[in-house]
Parts: sequence; structure tokens; C-alpha cells
Amino acid sequence: MTDPNRIWTEAADRLKAEIGDGPFSSYIAPSAVRVDSQGNLILVTPTAYARDWVRKNALRRMNELWLGLDGLSRRLEVRCRAEMGSVPPASASREAPRLSSISAAPAAAPTAPAFAPATDGARAVRAAGLQERLTFDSFVEGHGNAFALAIAKQVASWADGHFNPVFFCGPYGYGKTHLLNAIAWEAQRLRPDAKVVYLTAERFLSTFVRAMQDRSTAAFKESLRSADMLLLDDVQFVGGKTSTQEELLNTLTALIEDGKRIVLSADRAPVALTDVEPRLRSHLAAGLTCPVEAADRDLKVAVAQSRLNALAKLGVVTGEARPEVLEHLVDRTPGSMRELEGAVNTLAAVAGSRLSTLTVDEVQTLLGAALRTGPERRITVDEIQKTVAEHFNLKQADLLSERRTRAIARPRQIAMYLCKQHTTRSYPDIGRRFGGRDHTTVLHGVRKIEELMPKDDQIARDVEALTRKLRG
Repeated sequence: MTDPNRIWTEAADRLKAEIGDGPFSSYIAPSAVRVDSQGNLILVTPTAYARDWVRKNALRRMNELWLGLDGLSRRLEVRCRAEMGSVPPASASREAPRLSSISAAPAAAPTAPAFAPATDGARAVRAAGLQERLTFDSFVEGHGNAFALAIAKQVASWADGHFNPVFFCGPYGYGKTHLLNAIAWEAQRLRPDAKVVYLTAERFLSTFVRAMQDRSTAAFKESLRSADMLLLDDVQFVGGKTSTQEELLNTLTALIEDGKRIVLSADRAPVALTDVEPRLRSHLAAGLTCPVEAADRDLKVAVAQSRLNALAKLGVVTGEARPEVLEHLVDRTPGSMRELEGAVNTLAAVAGSRLSTLTVDEVQTLLGAALRTGPERRITVDEIQKTVAEHFNLKQADLLSERRTRAIARPRQIAMYLCKQHTTRSYPDIGRRFGGRDHTTVLHGVRKIEELMPKDDQIARDVEALTRKLRG
């Protein structure tokens, strides 16, 4: 038998029976045999990771099988696809047969994950799921995010002496995704040849699961572990998923050992990710944890103005809004920056060319239900504590005490949640006002109430009732 196609088919059948379906489908099935211009037989793997695995675990046996079937006593070499750029496909030679994926095996699994890593400048970065408008130029700096912004710019500059990983944490809508996008854009601009990979944790999870189902985990691993910079958004979503956490831990370990950059974000600090396995949680906390805190009123007004400026450039509005209109918009949207942006978008859509002439009363009439009605007054931490304590038949001192019984711990968490919703106090500041607690305790408490409200009707009713009391 001298036909390479027939030899490879039979050798592949035998190898599959010896090493099992899993390793075969991950490392051998996506590969193909080629003949180079000198007549050498080369097994071409999709990735360098798969090439190294084959060399270590299967190449010797593959050659034994091949030599036992090939009358010409030829031997196989193994190279990855990236190394074959100068080697023409087998079909380019008139005498050499064209050899493709193993015909005896099941249909080859995809050789790359479903996401598109940023490997070719701005176009590839865009394909990776980034938003073009989320850059450093469009990020509005304020007291609550100044430190996070400075760290983000340092990471994006590829500066030496960096912390690894850098972990941005804070509630939804405070700018974490914006910072990760901005880092990716700037890092790619400064080093066009670098491989910058941006993923949400949800996409990491779904792609990993698909890779396991398609038996293409080798290509998935290679796509991440060959990155020069990996940015992973909303890490809290890997909590409770054992195999995904294990893969993420292995990926982070490999990248850190190779000196690659890692940037992560979550709605809580690493120590508060209680659903995450302790070893992974330890790795997440090993670098720099950087809180992104709530915006104060001045920053929110600046963000609203920045968004209107961007919409003006697109021709959505003309003119500038009056300062009192922007302040009114901010006062009626005390939630996250995303809520504020939605209110600004609504204003722009309604106003158009009338933007500069609109009064506060007209804005209230035009937007109506889109804005929270009624006069907003300044709510203090002390007032929240007193209101919560009264609602639950407790003393204010109970909320500040070290007692951790459920009858006190849950109202305390509700009070912390309300402080984040209705004041501009930072997590550390709220913690200090609750008996000197650490900011991570406040983060955990806020997130716990956010998780429970959709599931627990009583907690949802309590929060709603307290909110009405606080707003008068």
C-alpha cells in the first residue's frame, strides 16, 4: 500500500481505537496530511498547542502505524498551520496527492472558536465584539472613576511593571465595560501586531461549552493562550460552573506564566465572588483590584453632555441643552449611567432641532413616564439607616453592630443597597458608616439584594416600600 490517502485512513482508524474518541477528535481529526515540495509527509495541525500535544503523545505511534502500512518507508513530520505558510498544499504538486482531513473519522470539528480574536488591527478588534464608541476619548473622568481610568490607560500602554491581572469591579452601569473596550482599542492601536482578545464571560462560557460538544477544545485553548492580552468582562457569570472555572484558571495560569496581560471585570471584588472556586478566586485577586465607584452629580451632568455631543455629531440633535435641563435629567435618573444614557437618548430623539430651546417644564412634559416624576430630594445614609431600622422594628445601632443574625444581616444589606441607589457615597464610605465595614462587604450586600429581589417577593416589597418612604 503506497497511496497516502488510504494509509492515513487506516492508520487513523487504528490510532482512534488506541487513544480514544476525545483526544482523537480534539487533536487528530482537525488535522490533515500534506506533501511538501520535497515529497515529505507532514501532518498539519490547526494550532501550535495541538502540534505540541501530537508530538508529545501521538507522533511516535503514528509513525509506527504509518511505517507498517507504507511500502515506501516514509515518516510523518508534524507542524502547525501557521508554520505552513510557505508550503503549498499537496494539490499544488502534479505528482503529490491532495490529502484532507481524516476520512475515516467523524466530520472534523471546527478548528477555531466561534469568536474572532483581535489579530489584524482595528478590523479584527471590531470583530471581537467591541463597541467602536467605547474609547478613552469618550470616557468621562470624575471623582469615582479617576483611579480606574488611570490604571486602564497604564494597562493599554503596555507599560512595564504592570499588575497582573487587573480586576475592575463595581455595579452594573458604572463604566467597567467601557474601560475594557477602551483598553482593547488603545492596546491594539499601539501594538497592531499584538493579539488582543476581548470576551464577555458569557461568551467565554458558551464558546467553551460548544468547543467541548464539537470536540474542538484544543483550538479553543490555543485561541486564548496565544493572546498577548486577554480581556474578560463580567467574570461573575462563571460562578457555579465547575468545568468552565477550571478552564479559566488554566488559561489565566498559562498567560501569567508567559508574561501576558490579563484584564478582568465583575460586579463585585474577587473576594466577594462566593460562587467562584477558591483557587480561581485567589488568582483573580492576585494582581490589582480596582473599584469603579458611583458617579457624583457633576460627573453625571458631564456624561449627559458628552452623550449629547456625540449625538450632535451624528446629526440626531442640533444646538446645546440648557444646563438646568441636563441637571433635571440627572436628578430624575438616579440609577446607573446606562439609565442616564437612555434618558439622554430619549431626550435627543424627542428634541431634535429644538434641543437648545427646551425648558425644564417642556422636558418633563415631553418625556413624562420616561423620567421618574416628583421632586428629588437629597437622601442621606443616616436617613436610610433610620428608615430601614424602623421598617424592620430594629434600632439603628443594630445595623451598625457586629451581629450577623439573619434578622439583622438582611435589613443591613437592604440598607446598604438603598445607600448605593439613593446616594453618591462610595463603597468604602458606606462601609465606614456601617460600623467600619470593608468595602467588599458592602459590595456583597448590594449584589445579594440585587440577586434576591427578582426571586423573593417579600424582599422586593420591602425595598419598594422603603424607597417610597425615602422619596416622601
